[in-house]
Amino acid sequence: MTEKIYINTTLATLSPAISDDYGLIENGTIVISDGKIQWIGAARDLPATYSDDRWERIDLQGRLTTPALIDCHTHLVYGGNRAREFELRLKGASYEEISRSGGGIMSTVRNTREMSESELVQDALPRLDALLSEGVATIEIKSGYGLTIADELKMLRAARQLEKLRSVRIKTTFLGAHALPPEYAGRNNEYLLEVCLPAMDLGAAENLIDAVDAFCEGIAFSPGEVKRVFDKAAELSLPVKIHSEQLSNLGGAALAASYGALSADHLEYLDEDGVQALKQSGSVAVILPGAFYTLRESRLPPIDTLRSAGVPMALATDCNPGSSPLTSLLLTMNMGCTLFKLTPEEALTGTTRNAAQALGLQNEIGVLEVGKLAELAIWNVEHPSELSYRVGFNPLYQSIRGD
Repeated sequence: MTEKIYINTTLATLSPAISDDYGLIENGTIVISDGKIQWIGAARDLPATYSDDRWERIDLQGRLTTPALIDCHTHLVYGGNRAREFELRLKGASYEEISRSGGGIMSTVRNTREMSESELVQDALPRLDALLSEGVATIEIKSGYGLTIADELKMLRAARQLEKLRSVRIKTTFLGAHALPPEYAGRNNEYLLEVCLPAMDLGAAENLIDAVDAFCEGIAFSPGEVKRVFDKAAELSLPVKIHSEQLSNLGGAALAASYGALSADHLEYLDEDGVQALKQSGSVAVILPGAFYTLRESRLPPIDTLRSAGVPMALATDCNPGSSPLTSLLLTMNMGCTLFKLTPEEALTGTTRNAAQALGLQNEIGVLEVGKLAELAIWNVEHPSELSYRVGFNPLYQSIRGD
C-alpha cells in the first residue's frame, strides 16, 4: 500500500463543492492511500491520525497541484502526415475542396491501411509522449482512418497497446462513420451495413470500444445515417459522441443529445436549439480550437450561449494529421482563451473536470476530492491562470498517477 502526504502546495481542486476561483486551497495538504485521495484540505486542518511515521511526507515547496489533465478528443493513431495539404490550404484551397478531391481524410486512410498494428503503435508513441510530458494522464483515441473492418479493429488494438507501454489511461472510441472510403463512393448505406456496423459488433465483442462517434456533416454522414450508427451503439450498450456543426448545422448535436451523448464536439455552427438539447441531456460541449486555428476558420462556437445555458465545456487537442496536428494540451488551453474568450478557469476545468465527464469518468478523475483516483499534476507556477497564459512553455514539475 502506498501511503503519502503531499504538503506545502496550493491545491486547485476544481471541485464544484468549492465553487469559486478554481476551488483553491492555499497551503494545502493531500493524503494518498492505495492510489486514491484519502484526505484533502488546508494544512492546519490535517487530522492527527496522519501524524505517525507510516505516512511518507513530501514537501512540494509551494508548487501548484491540479488534477492530471485529460485530452478527451484525439485521433492519435494514424499513418503518414498531411503537410502538403497544409501548404495547399495556405494557397487558398478549402478543407472541403481538399476532401472532395481525394485528399483530406482519404490520404490518411491510405497511409493507415498500409501500416501494421505495431507500426501504428510506434508512430503514435512520440505524439503520446508529448501529451504525457504536459501532465496528461487520460487520453481518448478514435479510430476512423481504416474504414474497413480489419483496419478499424487494427487501429483500436493499436490504441489499446499504448496503454500497456506508458503510464496512461486510454479510452477508445469507434469512429467507423468518419468518412466514406472511395470503394463505397455514393453508397453510404452499403458502407454502414457492410463495414461500419459489423466492425462495431466485432470491436465490442473484443472489448475494444469504450464509446461510438460519428461525423455528421455534408462531406460525411447525414443525421439519418448517424442515427443508424447510434441505434447499433444503443443495442451494444455503448455510449455515443458526435462530430457535429463544424462546417454547417445539420442538427447533429441535438440528435446526439437525444441519445444521451457523452459529448458533442466542434460546434462552430451550433444553434440555440442545439444548445438547449445539450443542456437537457447533460452532454458536454467539446471545443476544439486546434482545428479552428489550423483551418483558419472564422465562425466561432457559441461560447456565451453555452456558458449562459450552463452546458459544461471541455477543451481537447483534436490531435489529427489534417485539421489539428496539435500535441499540446497547454497550448490548446491558451487557444481556448485567446481565440474563444474562455477564462483560464474555464480552460483548466475544460481539461480536467468537464473532460472527465466527456469520457464518462467523472466519478473517478477530473477533480481533487476524497475518494477520487490520485492522478495529479504538480506545476512550477504560483497560480493556475499561468497554465493558460504561457505560450510554448511547459511548467510541469511532476505527474502523479496512483503514487
